[in-house]
Amino acid sequence: MRDSGAGASPAPRALVLTVVLVSAAPALAHVEVESETPQALAENVSLTFEAEAESDSAGITETRVVLPEGISPADITLQGQPKGWKLKAGSDGFTVGGPPVAVGTNAVFKVKVRQLPDADELVFKTIETYSDGKVSRWIEIPTGNTRPEQPAPVLELKAAAPGVRPIAPSPDAGATPAPAPSPSTTPSTTSAAPSEQAPETTEAAGKGDGGGRTGLVVTGVAVVVPAAAGGAWWLLRRRSGSSRS
Repeated sequence: MRDSGAGASPAPRALVLTVVLVSAAPALAHVEVESETPQALAENVSLTFEAEAESDSAGITETRVVLPEGISPADITLQGQPKGWKLKAGSDGFTVGGPPVAVGTNAVFKVKVRQLPDADELVFKTIETYSDGKVSRWIEIPTGNTRPEQPAPVLELKAAAPGVRPIAPSPDAGATPAPAPSPSTTPSTTSAAPSEQAPETTEAAGKGDGGGRTGLVVTGVAVVVPAAAGGAWWLLRRRSGSSRS
């Protein structure tokens, strides 16, 4: 009886040891995205991102998110974040960061999206940065039933509600500066400036004045010549009469 009891004791010990080892295995860190209204074309949707801490010596200082097609950085508004963190828009997404969170603490922040695109799912590639410079890239896209080692957070969407249509893009989305006026349309090229017209006008006026003065001289000569001729004839006749008498 003793031998059978002694021989059966190793099995329970091995089972207990296995359970302890499994429970002690570290959980796989990742980034998650959730929403209370995950529906295509839904407006003013809040998205909550949670980046799990995977360092036992440094805290998360920054999380950069690459937006999927159909969402512009101008459509994002920060709603909730760790103390001191701020949002900065980029060319293809946004960054939320600030003072490092406590070591071992997940970084959780919330943003509002103006409108979700018409899609089945949205992939938000995310990059974490820690206070010691370590970077974790959660950018691999899951396919089928396979789960990559560093999967990007994915938000599955319901079909859009009947009759819902995409709204106009944000005013700042894809804004480009107004083109500079073409040289052919500027006032300086379509009409001559007063200073440019002055020489021609002055020249024309000078020609007109010269013609006027010439006319006056000719008229004066025409008047003086007959008068002089008449005066000479009168003087000659008077002298002739005097000599006869």
